[in-house]
Amino acid sequence: FGLSLFDEEVRTHTGAKSSTSHYRLLISYLQQLIDNPEHNRTTSTAKALHQIADSIHKRSMVMIFSDMFDQVENIEPLFSALQHLKHNKHEVILFHVVDKSKELDFEFENRPYLFIDMETGERIRLQSNQVKEQYVQQMAAFKEQLKLKCLQYRIDFVEADIQEGFHKILQSYLVKRNRMGT
Repeated sequence: FGLSLFDEEVRTHTGAKSSTSHYRLLISYLQQLIDNPEHNRTTSTAKALHQIADSIHKRSMVMIFSDMFDQVENIEPLFSALQHLKHNKHEVILFHVVDKSKELDFEFENRPYLFIDMETGERIRLQSNQVKEQYVQQMAAFKEQLKLKCLQYRIDFVEADIQEGFHKILQSYLVKRNRMGT
């Protein structure tokens, strides 16, 4: 396994190795990320994926775990980067990581909330029922667009609701993949 962590650019990148010490190193990188989350940093998924595509061996399996929310306005740069990965003969799997009840279904009590963008720090106060219908429609359209583009480019799209836990999500994906014989 290798690991790449990014925001506006790639911050951590390791080559793929199978040793126990390398595995421990990857776990320590992920633990640092959990222990010291960086707020008010924007993400440039497309730029980072182009950098990663240029730096990994051909015919690698690339698993991307992201909410892709930096791509809501325009997903074309993202799919240009994903095509770059596919052009280099990588197998690409996109795990769309979201809190389904909050980020897709917008399930909040009907009262005022202060929402804070974790990347920009931008704040907005609103009553959830005033925007719920439009928000849910826009997020459903975004997710559908992601799924269709992934299908078009032969990229596996996996819905990853954080409430399910990654063990269950990965296990379900791997069982499905095994049944399909890929």
